[in-house]
Amino acid sequence: MSQEDYPIDFVLGGIDLVMFSKPKVLLFDIGGVCVVSPFQAILDYELSKNIPPGWINLCISESKPNGFWHRLERGEVELDATWFQGFNSDLRNFALWKPFYASQREKLQLPEETPPLPDVDGEKVFWDMMHASREPDPWMFPALKKLKASGNYLLAALSNTIIFPPGHPYNDMRNQVKELFDVFISSAHVGMRKPNADIYEYTVAKLSRFAKENASRKGNGWGEGIRPSDIVFLDDIGENLKEARKAGFRTIKVNLGRTYEAVDALQELTGLELAGDHPRIAVKPKAKL
Repeated sequence: MSQEDYPIDFVLGGIDLVMFSKPKVLLFDIGGVCVVSPFQAILDYELSKNIPPGWINLCISESKPNGFWHRLERGEVELDATWFQGFNSDLRNFALWKPFYASQREKLQLPEETPPLPDVDGEKVFWDMMHASREPDPWMFPALKKLKASGNYLLAALSNTIIFPPGHPYNDMRNQVKELFDVFISSAHVGMRKPNADIYEYTVAKLSRFAKENASRKGNGWGEGIRPSDIVFLDDIGENLKEARKAGFRTIKVNLGRTYEAVDALQELTGLELAGDHPRIAVKPKAKL
């Protein structure tokens, strides 16, 4: 997953983003934006096992659209032993390993000889990701609470999600974050996932319907519904943002471990003081290659 240097996507230009009319909707991804990024757990696992960073994300990405991860996030399969077996197979893609290692050799100063295919423990990676993403992001969470208190925006979430088995304690995770949103769109419950175009179309329709139904308690044009250009979307994955821009959304990129940059962008956009007290120090991986 590439991380650009600036949190605002400059397709329209950072200045233009602020000069445009104020958005009606602030739309947030959850993992890596509102809660601690699960990608941090992947990176920590890779470094702890001397696996060049990016390998696990590549395996997941190259298995789309019907890899086990993608099917889970569309709610098509259950999270069980059979799923973990399939996920492990997706993470052990021999055809990808040699060219990936070669691409990283010079950049990371790796040994010339290609090592054996990493024996990734998909079940451990998965639960490490889920555990990490239970914690609210220390920079974005205070900003969300202030945005909610302002009452100026329709706050919504658009997240690629997972349905845990019945009775699992993670089913009620993130409630303190989820309760801040007027609308919460979960991929596993609607059968669509980012970055497919259908989920962005669905999101606009759902937001527009909510705005019209609740226009009486707002004086900011909700009765007219929601157009794509009324939405500013925050996500940590460039591909999700690229497709959102195609759908007409404005976007803010959230960089791994530096969510405070996106909070700065929101402050500039809204004119509100949103920053909390958490130190502005980037999160670093827990291990070194």
